[in-house]
Amino acid sequence: MQERQGESMEEPREDLHWPAAMEHQVDLYMQYLAVEKRVSDHTLDHYFSDIEQFVNFMLREELREFERVSYLDVRTFMGRLSRTHEKKSIARKLSALRSLYEFLRREGWVEKNPAKEVRSPKLEKKLPTFLYQDAVDRLLNTPDTSTPLGLRDRALLEVLYASGVRVSELVALDIPDLDLSQGMALVFGKGAKERLVLLGSQALKALQNYLAHGRPSLWQVAGGVAGHALFLNKNGTRLSDRSVRRILDKYVLLCADMQHISPHTLRHTFATHLLDNGADLRAIQELLGHSSLSSTQIYTHTAREHLERVYTQAHPRA
Repeated sequence: MQERQGESMEEPREDLHWPAAMEHQVDLYMQYLAVEKRVSDHTLDHYFSDIEQFVNFMLREELREFERVSYLDVRTFMGRLSRTHEKKSIARKLSALRSLYEFLRREGWVEKNPAKEVRSPKLEKKLPTFLYQDAVDRLLNTPDTSTPLGLRDRALLEVLYASGVRVSELVALDIPDLDLSQGMALVFGKGAKERLVLLGSQALKALQNYLAHGRPSLWQVAGGVAGHALFLNKNGTRLSDRSVRRILDKYVLLCADMQHISPHTLRHTFATHLLDNGADLRAIQELLGHSSLSSTQIYTHTAREHLERVYTQAHPRA
């Protein structure tokens, strides 16, 4: 069984012994997520933690096979979570169970998916946070480009904003995925789906500077073990998604008036700025790699708020 830390609901984990069959099924599911679905390590940790929590609940209820679980058992589990967890966390755990059971059903280990019969808690829709253009400019100009790490940081921030890619997509980029002459990159998104993203002139310039003057120094530190990986850490190996978050946190602290900014904020900013400047919603959907337009439509609310704010500030009779 994979060595990951899960959350405990009631009793200590050490008294619970997983049946070998269940342990094997969970391990195969985690391999499926990692290899076929290509989810990030960060997401894998969350999925395993959620599933581990449910399996421990099963064992306390003397349910030692996934097939024996009913929708009432899943409801009981969700009900207990509601005492200590927020709705968003409960919804995520239910989603993890639905995905696990769908895998078990396809493999023939269970006949039905009991988690599908349980209604997910209703969540309040939050508008995505985004930065205004002057804030983006200050953030992107913060790295010290006289050093290899500064060149790397400038390039990765420029790419995040210019392309709207997810962090997992950014750190997975290899040099052959870039087409600098066309200003494009090939990324591998959720569900192992490929898509082309566009790189603006500033991102291209930052990438060229990094590739010429930054990456070679970092690449040599570990003797080239990183191969074709685009973004490298100080040890000369591929940068991780958590490292990108730490890098962004570092520069946000240097911009005193910024707070609660994540790499995903730059993705939201990318989409919002495109929409504000007249981009078609369908085109934004393609660039973001959203499977449905409904995921992209939240940005129309953000754009409307921006327009209302501009009108209020600028119109003499607003």
